[in-house]
Amino acid sequence: MGFLTNTAKHLLPRSLLGRSLMIIVTPLVLLQLVSAVIFYESHWDKVSVRLARGVAGDIGSVITLLRQFPDPEDRAWVFGLAADHMELAVALQEKGILPNEPVHPQGLTERALIDALREQVGRPFQIDSESLERFYMVSIQLPAGVLEVIVPRKRLFSSTVYVFVLWMVGTSMILFGVATIFMRNQVKPIRRLAIAADNFGKGREMVRVKPEGATEVRQATLAFLSMRERILRQISQRTDMLSGVSHDLRTPLTRMKLQLAMSGDAEGIGDLRTDVDEMEHMLDGYLAFARGEGTEQPRLANLTDLLAEITEQARRNGGQIDLHCEGAFTMPLRPNALKRAIANLIDNAQRYAKHVWIRAGRRADAIEILIDDDGPGIPADKREDVFKPFFRLDNSRNPETGGSGLGLAIALDIVRGHGGDIELADAPTGGLRARVRLPV
Repeated sequence: MGFLTNTAKHLLPRSLLGRSLMIIVTPLVLLQLVSAVIFYESHWDKVSVRLARGVAGDIGSVITLLRQFPDPEDRAWVFGLAADHMELAVALQEKGILPNEPVHPQGLTERALIDALREQVGRPFQIDSESLERFYMVSIQLPAGVLEVIVPRKRLFSSTVYVFVLWMVGTSMILFGVATIFMRNQVKPIRRLAIAADNFGKGREMVRVKPEGATEVRQATLAFLSMRERILRQISQRTDMLSGVSHDLRTPLTRMKLQLAMSGDAEGIGDLRTDVDEMEHMLDGYLAFARGEGTEQPRLANLTDLLAEITEQARRNGGQIDLHCEGAFTMPLRPNALKRAIANLIDNAQRYAKHVWIRAGRRADAIEILIDDDGPGIPADKREDVFKPFFRLDNSRNPETGGSGLGLAIALDIVRGHGGDIELADAPTGGLRARVRLPV
């Protein structure tokens, strides 16, 4: 049962247009099949039998007339009567003998004719349907010889068959064409809505979408537009608040740094300086994130050059980094924001490892960036938590190495703003692997 279900799923169309057309076409095909069966049973079969009986009855009448008027002078009159009124070309081979061969019908028409001849003629006969293209040749054994009757095929075939098939196929094609046009117009708004949602999710410029189509599609479009406005408003409010708070905190923080500088080296001053430096580092992260999130617009950028620039900057800071890109990748990006996200991941790796490896390549419909290090790694049960703001792994990472706990959170937020995601796993080098996927 499961195998049949999976097979059916693979055979079914995947698009809404394809499935909608299948829903329309399947009953139409079934209707045509039922109509064909009914036509075959009630029309084709009965009409074919009646036409065959009419031909057999005419041949039987000719044989009866020949029996009643056996003189050679009367034969011409009987044959002329058959030609003029029955559309039968009749000839008699005197003293001819019909070969004793079984009759094998090759179709429904011949089968009906054979049954009718057996019923109404009652004499040995043969049917030749191959010698003449538009005629059947019926040979009947009589006492005087072999009676040869040439029967037009049109007498055994009804033209309503062509009319029925033509109307059935023609109306089906018209209905299918109308259904295709109608369903395509219904699917267009859904496709436009899907494209708009995908672009919005990837942080790209979204073409204006207007509610159109069926009532349900209009409702979905209106709900999406309302959701988009709420999300944009929330992002703007969050960014403005983050930027404002960070900026306002700089003034008291500057006064604190000045007071500490004037306090000399009294007991506890060193720890206070460390705390103030950490607070300043956190505020710098806030402001950097707010600037990147709030003002930068997506544009076509070369990801390969961007990675090379980030790597070179990290090397200048003393890091050992290997970079390998499988080609040049140009795609819509927020370059400064993405640069900050990748730099945060590399800084996180450098903080706890001696060597970092970066590899970028296309995988299906996304660009995948792998950042591997040879550090201590992160336990599997903590890999989701490290993306939370201010979360720090005191057990597996050295707290003396610094860090505000915002780097990975900012990186994940930026990458998801591009429609991608970040996953953490074990690296082949023994440390941590950060896998960044950016949809193309």
